[in-house]
Amino acid sequence: MTAKKKGSGLRAQGSAKHTARGAGSKAKGSASVRGGAPFVVLTGLSGSGKSQAIRALEDLGYFCVDNLPTTLIPTLAKLSLRAGGDIEKVAIVVDVREGEFLSSFPKIFRQLRKMPRLNPILIFLEASHAALVRRFSETRRPHPLAPDRSVTEGIRDERTRLNGIRDMADEIVDTSDMTVHELRHFFMGLSRDRSSARLVITLLSFGFKHGVPVDADLMFDVRCLPNPYFVPTLRRRTGRDKAVVEFLERDPATREFMDRLEAYLRFVIPFYIAEGKSYLTIAIGCTGGRHRSVMLAERLRRGLGDLRVARLRVRHRDLAHA
Repeated sequence: MTAKKKGSGLRAQGSAKHTARGAGSKAKGSASVRGGAPFVVLTGLSGSGKSQAIRALEDLGYFCVDNLPTTLIPTLAKLSLRAGGDIEKVAIVVDVREGEFLSSFPKIFRQLRKMPRLNPILIFLEASHAALVRRFSETRRPHPLAPDRSVTEGIRDERTRLNGIRDMADEIVDTSDMTVHELRHFFMGLSRDRSSARLVITLLSFGFKHGVPVDADLMFDVRCLPNPYFVPTLRRRTGRDKAVVEFLERDPATREFMDRLEAYLRFVIPFYIAEGKSYLTIAIGCTGGRHRSVMLAERLRRGLGDLRVARLRVRHRDLAHA
């Protein structure tokens, strides 16, 4: 067996580890670059975070099955390879809860690696003994291998039994100090279809007099800018109209405000992406929600339109108000 080399991983407080196979092993490189239909198999120690991991993959567009009987794995793999089928990316969780897992899984997974057009990826999740004991204590759930023994005995027994399957893994992830966000970020990195993982940004214009939006992640008050409402010829127009846009852009302070706001958003958006956030609502409010906030939301859509890591949408909540 080729020795595994330590990767950079995702470290929460200096102790979370991520290990990948070396280039000379059967896995041939990292899981994210191999071709074929993605077929992710999650396994590992009980309490290591497999449930959170499968939810992260589901959010990335994978068809997910938890606790699938080992004998059904080849059937699901064949279904995922059918041309024109609804299942394109598959992720499953298999572990010691299924009675035949330990005896039959190694042979079945070796069969998956021989299937043409399939990209089987075996990910093994583990954690330190102390972390696993703490998690079982917090959840008050029994260990699947220790219904009538101590949790410590069950953990040690399971770790020993899974050593052979651990050696087969393409990726080994130590979740001891990982947060849920860091675990999600790891699986985002494995996704070959990055478009499915892009942050959805909503630029929401609103009027303070109609109430503050409850779903805003970031909120900016633009009532400090010149108000087109007090210009008789602009009162009935909106921030989408050319005359209103020209009125606001003539003001040097407004231009600087817009430039600084766009620069700030370009700075912070990558942090939300790194956190693993799926949606970000940026609320921009003026008095009535018809002029300044609308104009700035539209301006930001154009200014941030080159962001490849996010999908932009604009919603004008109060534009219909008289």
